[in-house]
Amino acid sequence: MLGQDGRYDFAVVGAGIAGASVAAELAGQARVLLLEREAQPGYHTTGRSAALFSAIYGPAQIRALSRASLPFFDAPPAGFAGTPLLTPREVMMVAREDQLPQLDAMWRAVSGRGRVETIDGAAARARMPLLRDGYAKAALLERDASDIDVHALHQGYLRALRAAGGHVELNGEVVGLARSGRGWELSTPARSFEAAVVVNAAGAWADALAVLAGVEPASLTPKRRTALTVAAPPGAEPASWPMVVDIEEHFYLKPETGRLLLSPADETPSAPCDARPEELDIAICVDRIEGAFDLSVRTIGNKWAGLRTFAPDGDPVVGFDPAAPGFFWLAGQGGYGIQTAPAMARLAAALALGRGMPADIADQGVDEGALAPARLERAA
Repeated sequence: MLGQDGRYDFAVVGAGIAGASVAAELAGQARVLLLEREAQPGYHTTGRSAALFSAIYGPAQIRALSRASLPFFDAPPAGFAGTPLLTPREVMMVAREDQLPQLDAMWRAVSGRGRVETIDGAAARARMPLLRDGYAKAALLERDASDIDVHALHQGYLRALRAAGGHVELNGEVVGLARSGRGWELSTPARSFEAAVVVNAAGAWADALAVLAGVEPASLTPKRRTALTVAAPPGAEPASWPMVVDIEEHFYLKPETGRLLLSPADETPSAPCDARPEELDIAICVDRIEGAFDLSVRTIGNKWAGLRTFAPDGDPVVGFDPAAPGFFWLAGQGGYGIQTAPAMARLAAALALGRGMPADIADQGVDEGALAPARLERAA
């Protein structure tokens, strides 16, 4: 449903996976505008994700949102995507002998959730032959994890938004945002819009958007994560290998279209920006990977960095600002925004429309209060 004279019920700022998905969920029920500062949606974090679905990855609220998202990934609406959204990929969290307490703690947190088991170092090396002999004492193996087709997911939501009458405004950086008589007035370099509700899905720029609106920021911290690709060893067939993650997340290695995707799993605080990899982080990555795997990195294919944005307590910030009527937060996904997008979008849309949390999401253990912006004030 298109807004008339630039007026909308909801203006969603940021067309990454968070903004695109919630806009699509709202569009069938309201007049929705999706504003994107870049010339294409998903230019920053969404387009730079390692693209994994793991029900045991992340803090408790993220795991609950992931579980609630799985039915959508397994059976998206008819016509949503032309290919499956998930492709099976085991995940193996490895632990040296000195890291066994961390592995035990992780096992206690996730046991009983999906096909998860502990295996010894020999079994871990049998699954990932590049692991150095004796490096891993044990591992946590998640059998039902998957690769995510991020492009298909993101484009599916954008198509659904447009099909429901939503409007996407590219090159639409919000340069002015102020209360008006009928909600909010949003100014871009080309034109202005009015909306009853602003949904702040601006990712690393979410706090900056709040300040522009005269709203107290949520103390969000963008953190840079570096990734690079290298060739697999000659004769290797990595397609069936698991993704391997250090139990303390000091590195990961993931097979990716015949190559290997590597990361030092860095979390370096950064100002909002078009992130670029730094040579020190690349060197740290190579050092950690070569220490754990029988892999000599001599030539790097591609390298990039993205920003993952965190609230102080590590949980997303979802809900209306308690001190700014009509200002709705959808931020701080911390790098888990793609695997939680289906449940997060439905939850955010329900709250933005003044409805309760969907029952199936609540049944997975998602706590509205743990995500609400008001909890950040209580924590302070």
